[in-house]
Amino acid sequence: MVWATIFLAQEMILRNKIVLLHPQKQTDSSMAKSQQTFGKKDLEKSRLKKREEKQQKMLERKASGKKSDFESMLAYVDENGNIVDSPPDPTKKKKIDASEIEIGVPKREKDDPNAIRTGRIEFFNTTKGFGFIKETKSGEQFFVHVNGLLEAVKENDTVTFDLERGIKGMNAVRVKKV
Repeated sequence: MVWATIFLAQEMILRNKIVLLHPQKQTDSSMAKSQQTFGKKDLEKSRLKKREEKQQKMLERKASGKKSDFESMLAYVDENGNIVDSPPDPTKKKKIDASEIEIGVPKREKDDPNAIRTGRIEFFNTTKGFGFIKETKSGEQFFVHVNGLLEAVKENDTVTFDLERGIKGMNAVRVKKV
Protein backbone atom coordinates (compact mmCIF):
# COMPACT_ATOMS: atom_id res chain seq x y z
CA MET A 1 0.00 0.00 0.00
CA VAL A 2 2.81 2.38 0.87
CA TRP A 3 4.57 1.39 -2.29
CA ALA A 4 1.50 2.29 -4.41
CA THR A 5 1.24 5.72 -2.77
CA ILE A 6 4.90 6.48 -3.45
CA PHE A 7 4.48 5.41 -7.06
CA LEU A 8 1.52 7.75 -7.51
CA ALA A 9 3.41 10.63 -5.88
CA GLN A 10 6.38 10.11 -8.21
CA GLU A 11 4.10 10.06 -11.23
CA MET A 12 2.51 13.33 -10.17
CA ILE A 13 5.87 14.98 -9.60
CA LEU A 14 6.98 13.91 -13.06
CA ARG A 15 4.03 15.65 -14.53
CA ASN A 16 4.84 18.79 -12.47
CA LYS A 17 1.36 18.88 -11.07
CA ILE A 18 0.16 19.17 -7.57
CA VAL A 19 -3.25 17.67 -7.15
CA LEU A 20 -5.36 18.46 -4.17
CA LEU A 21 -7.80 15.85 -3.06
CA HIS A 22 -10.64 18.39 -2.91
CA PRO A 23 -9.64 21.53 -4.79
CA GLN A 24 -11.72 24.60 -3.98
CA LYS A 25 -12.75 27.17 -6.52
CA GLN A 26 -10.59 30.24 -6.26
CA THR A 27 -11.65 33.69 -7.36
CA ASP A 28 -9.15 35.14 -9.70
CA SER A 29 -8.97 38.48 -11.49
CA SER A 30 -8.32 36.62 -14.71
CA MET A 31 -11.89 35.21 -14.73
CA ALA A 32 -14.38 36.59 -17.24
CA LYS A 33 -16.28 39.72 -16.28
CA SER A 34 -19.94 40.45 -16.87
CA GLN A 35 -20.75 41.14 -20.50
CA GLN A 36 -23.24 43.85 -19.64
CA THR A 37 -22.35 46.95 -21.65
CA PHE A 38 -23.65 50.48 -21.38
CA GLY A 39 -26.15 49.90 -24.18
CA LYS A 40 -27.56 46.79 -22.48
CA LYS A 41 -27.87 48.62 -19.18
CA ASP A 42 -29.64 51.50 -20.94
CA LEU A 43 -32.10 49.13 -22.66
CA GLU A 44 -32.84 47.40 -19.36
CA LYS A 45 -33.50 50.76 -17.70
CA SER A 46 -35.90 51.79 -20.50
CA ARG A 47 -37.75 48.44 -20.24
CA LEU A 48 -38.15 48.87 -16.50
CA LYS A 49 -39.34 52.45 -16.98
CA LYS A 50 -41.96 51.39 -19.56
CA ARG A 51 -43.16 48.61 -17.27
CA GLU A 52 -43.50 51.05 -14.37
CA GLU A 53 -45.40 53.55 -16.57
CA LYS A 54 -47.76 50.81 -17.71
CA GLN A 55 -48.42 49.79 -14.10
CA GLN A 56 -49.02 53.44 -13.18
CA LYS A 57 -51.53 53.91 -16.03
CA MET A 58 -53.36 50.75 -15.04
CA LEU A 59 -53.64 51.94 -11.44
CA GLU A 60 -54.90 55.35 -12.62
CA ARG A 61 -57.59 53.70 -14.77
CA LYS A 62 -58.73 51.59 -11.84
CA ALA A 63 -58.74 54.58 -9.51
CA SER A 64 -60.66 56.85 -11.91
CA GLY A 65 -63.69 54.57 -11.76
CA LYS A 66 -64.59 54.87 -15.45
CA LYS A 67 -66.69 52.02 -16.71
CA SER A 68 -65.46 50.20 -19.76
CA ASP A 69 -68.71 48.48 -20.61
CA PHE A 70 -70.19 47.96 -24.05
CA GLU A 71 -72.44 51.04 -23.92
CA SER A 72 -69.53 53.41 -23.33
CA MET A 73 -67.75 52.01 -26.41
CA LEU A 74 -70.63 52.69 -28.82
CA ALA A 75 -70.58 55.63 -31.22
CA TYR A 76 -73.58 56.96 -33.14
CA VAL A 77 -74.01 58.95 -36.34
CA ASP A 78 -76.40 61.92 -36.17
CA GLU A 79 -78.62 63.24 -39.00
CA ASN A 80 -75.73 65.38 -40.34
CA GLY A 81 -73.29 62.47 -40.54
CA ASN A 82 -71.24 63.46 -37.46
CA ILE A 83 -70.06 60.86 -34.93
CA VAL A 84 -71.58 61.49 -31.47
CA ASP A 85 -71.78 59.69 -28.10
CA SER A 86 -75.56 59.89 -27.67
CA PRO A 87 -78.08 57.95 -29.77
CA PRO A 88 -79.95 59.89 -32.49
CA ASP A 89 -83.33 61.47 -31.81
CA PRO A 90 -86.04 59.11 -33.14
CA THR A 91 -88.35 62.06 -33.98
CA LYS A 92 -85.90 63.25 -36.66
CA LYS A 93 -85.91 59.86 -38.36
CA LYS A 94 -86.88 59.92 -42.06
CA LYS A 95 -88.53 57.08 -43.97
CA ILE A 96 -86.59 56.16 -47.13
CA ASP A 97 -87.77 53.77 -49.82
CA ALA A 98 -84.95 51.32 -50.57
CA SER A 99 -86.02 50.97 -54.21
CA GLU A 100 -85.21 54.66 -54.82
CA ILE A 101 -81.54 54.19 -53.86
CA GLU A 102 -79.31 53.81 -56.92
CA ILE A 103 -76.05 51.99 -56.42
CA GLY A 104 -73.50 52.72 -59.11
CA VAL A 105 -73.75 54.97 -62.13
CA PRO A 106 -77.27 56.10 -62.99
CA LYS A 107 -78.64 54.76 -66.26
CA ARG A 108 -78.23 57.01 -69.27
CA GLU A 109 -81.11 58.05 -71.39
CA LYS A 110 -80.94 56.64 -74.89
CA ASP A 111 -79.74 59.32 -77.28
CA ASP A 112 -80.18 59.11 -81.00
CA PRO A 113 -76.66 58.32 -82.25
CA ASN A 114 -77.43 59.99 -85.59
CA ALA A 115 -78.59 63.26 -84.01
CA ILE A 116 -76.44 66.31 -84.63
CA ARG A 117 -74.72 67.45 -81.46
CA THR A 118 -73.25 70.80 -80.46
CA GLY A 119 -70.12 71.43 -78.48
CA ARG A 120 -67.01 73.53 -77.99
CA ILE A 121 -63.45 72.74 -79.11
CA GLU A 122 -61.56 72.26 -75.81
CA PHE A 123 -58.19 71.49 -77.38
CA PHE A 124 -56.93 71.28 -80.95
CA ASN A 125 -53.35 70.74 -82.11
CA THR A 126 -53.08 71.89 -85.73
CA THR A 127 -49.57 70.51 -86.22
CA LYS A 128 -50.57 66.98 -85.19
CA GLY A 129 -54.12 67.21 -86.53
CA PHE A 130 -56.25 66.14 -83.57
CA GLY A 131 -58.21 67.60 -80.68
CA PHE A 132 -61.14 67.18 -78.31
CA ILE A 133 -64.70 68.52 -78.38
CA LYS A 134 -66.71 68.92 -75.18
CA GLU A 135 -70.43 68.43 -75.78
CA THR A 136 -72.57 71.21 -74.28
CA LYS A 137 -75.51 68.99 -73.31
CA SER A 138 -73.76 66.09 -71.52
CA GLY A 139 -70.27 67.54 -70.85
CA GLU A 140 -68.61 64.50 -72.43
CA GLN A 141 -65.42 64.88 -74.45
CA PHE A 142 -64.97 63.30 -77.85
CA PHE A 143 -61.86 62.84 -79.96
CA VAL A 144 -61.73 64.66 -83.28
CA HIS A 145 -59.21 64.16 -86.10
CA VAL A 146 -58.45 66.60 -88.88
CA ASN A 147 -59.97 64.10 -91.37
CA GLY A 148 -63.35 64.51 -89.62
CA LEU A 149 -63.41 68.32 -90.08
CA LEU A 150 -65.50 69.98 -92.79
CA GLU A 151 -64.07 73.43 -91.97
CA ALA A 152 -60.89 74.67 -90.29
CA VAL A 153 -61.41 75.07 -86.51
CA LYS A 154 -59.48 76.43 -83.56
CA GLU A 155 -59.83 76.21 -79.77
CA ASN A 156 -63.01 77.62 -78.14
CA ASP A 157 -65.01 77.47 -81.41
CA THR A 158 -68.63 76.30 -81.10
CA VAL A 159 -69.24 73.45 -83.51
CA THR A 160 -71.82 70.86 -84.56
CA PHE A 161 -70.78 67.26 -85.09
CA ASP A 162 -71.90 63.66 -85.46
CA LEU A 163 -70.48 60.62 -83.65
CA GLU A 164 -69.03 57.42 -85.05
CA ARG A 165 -67.52 54.50 -83.20
CA GLY A 166 -63.75 54.45 -83.58
CA ILE A 167 -61.05 52.03 -82.46
CA LYS A 168 -60.75 53.55 -78.98
CA GLY A 169 -64.26 54.93 -78.51
CA MET A 170 -66.58 57.50 -80.01
CA ASN A 171 -65.07 60.00 -82.48
CA ALA A 172 -66.53 63.30 -83.66
CA VAL A 173 -67.00 63.45 -87.44
CA ARG A 174 -68.49 65.95 -89.91
CA VAL A 175 -67.46 68.85 -87.64
CA LYS A 176 -68.63 72.35 -88.71
CA LYS A 177 -68.49 75.77 -87.07
CA VAL A 178 -71.82 77.19 -85.90
